[in-house]
Amino acid sequence: MAARQRTAVAIAVFVLLAIVVVFGRWYETHHARPQAITEKEVLVHVTNAGDRGPGTLREALFVVASTNGPATVSIDVPRIEVETALPALVNGHGVKIRTQGAQIAAKGLSSGPVLDVSGPDTTIEGLTITDCPAAAVLVRAARFRLTGATLASCDVGVDVAENASQTLLDRNHFTRNRVGVRFAASGHSSAVTNNEFTDNKDAGIWAVRSALDSHDEPIGIHDNKFVEDGTGIVAGNVPVLVERNDFINANEADVHLVGGGAVVRGNHINGGASMGIVAENAHGDIIEDNELEGLAAYGVMVRNSSNIMVRSNRLHNCGYGFAFVLGDAQGASTAVDNTIIEPKFNGIDVIGDSPILRRNQVLRPHAFALHVEDFQPPAGGNKVQSKPFLDNNTFEKPTVGGKPVVSSSATATSGARHR
Repeated sequence: MAARQRTAVAIAVFVLLAIVVVFGRWYETHHARPQAITEKEVLVHVTNAGDRGPGTLREALFVVASTNGPATVSIDVPRIEVETALPALVNGHGVKIRTQGAQIAAKGLSSGPVLDVSGPDTTIEGLTITDCPAAAVLVRAARFRLTGATLASCDVGVDVAENASQTLLDRNHFTRNRVGVRFAASGHSSAVTNNEFTDNKDAGIWAVRSALDSHDEPIGIHDNKFVEDGTGIVAGNVPVLVERNDFINANEADVHLVGGGAVVRGNHINGGASMGIVAENAHGDIIEDNELEGLAAYGVMVRNSSNIMVRSNRLHNCGYGFAFVLGDAQGASTAVDNTIIEPKFNGIDVIGDSPILRRNQVLRPHAFALHVEDFQPPAGGNKVQSKPFLDNNTFEKPTVGGKPVVSSSATATSGARHR
C-alpha cells in the first residue's frame, strides 16, 4: 500500500512538473519579453494580436519605455486591432518599430492618435495603420523617421506638432485620409520625400499656421507623387521648398499658397478640373520652372497677393494660362520668361491688378493672349484699375482670328510684340 502511494505521489509530481514546463514555454512564446540584441539594445517581440495582455503591442511599448537604452519592437503578427489608447513612445534613447507589413486597425479607438511619438530618435518601418479617428502617428519629438509605411482612411496620417524637428517621411503611402501629413510648423530640417499621396480628401500635405517666422528652415517636399487629392499641398506661413513632385488630377488645386515662405520649383502638374498653383493672400513666394498641362482652369492664379515671382514656367493645353487678380499696387507681382502654348481660352488675364509682365510668350491662344480689365466691386464702390507693365512679350493672335490683346483699362503696352 505504501509503495503504491509513493508511486502515485511521484506520478502526480511528474505531471505537475510537465504542466509547469508546458506553461512556461507558452508564456515565453507569447510574452513580450526583452531580449538583448547588443550589450545595450533591447529587442521585444509582439506575438499576440490582441489589444492587451502578454505579447501584445501594448505590453511591448510599456517594456521599451522602461529600458535604459535603445530598443526595437518587432511586430510578428499580421494584424492588430487596437481598442483603447496605446502608451506613448517615450524612450529617451530611441525606439524602432519594425515589421514585414503588419497592420494596426484602429477602428475601435474613439479618439486620440494610434502611435504617440513623444521620445526622440523613433523609427517606424513597414507598418500599415488604418481607420483612425484622429492621427495615425502624432510626432512630438526630434528625429522621427517613417519609411515604407501605409497610412489609410485616417483623419490625419502623420500629425507633426510644433515642437517636433528633423522629421523624415520617406517612401510611404498616404491614401484616403482627410489629410495625409500635417505640419504645425516648419520643423527644423524636416523632409517629405518619395511618398505617394492618393485620394486624400482635404490635402496630401497641410502646412499652415497664423504667422510666418523668418528664422524657420523650409520643409523639403520633393520627389513625391500626388494623385486625385482635394489639394496636393496647402502651405500657409510655413516655409516649404516644393521640388520635383508629380501632381495628377487634383480636385481643387495642386498647390495652394497662403502667406509667405514658399518656393515651388521644377514640378510637373497634369490634368484635372482644378487650378494648378494658387497664390492667395500671399507675399514673396516663388513659382518657377514648373510644367503644367491639361488643366481645365488656370495654370497659375495670383490673387490678393504681392511680390510673387512667376518665372520660367511652361504651360500647354490648359483652360487658361495665368491670372493676376486684385494685387497689391505697392508690391507688384512679376511674370517673366514663361511660355504658354495653346490655352483653350485666354493666355493671361489681368483683373484689377498691375503686374510686371516681361518676356513671356503666349502662342496659339484660342481667345486672347492678354486680357486686361478693371475690377468693379459688385456692390458698387471704387473701381480698381489694371495697369500692367509690359516689356518684350510675344502675344500671338487667337487661332480663330481677332486681336491678341484686349483691354477695358488703360493698360500700358510698351515693348509688346503682337503677331
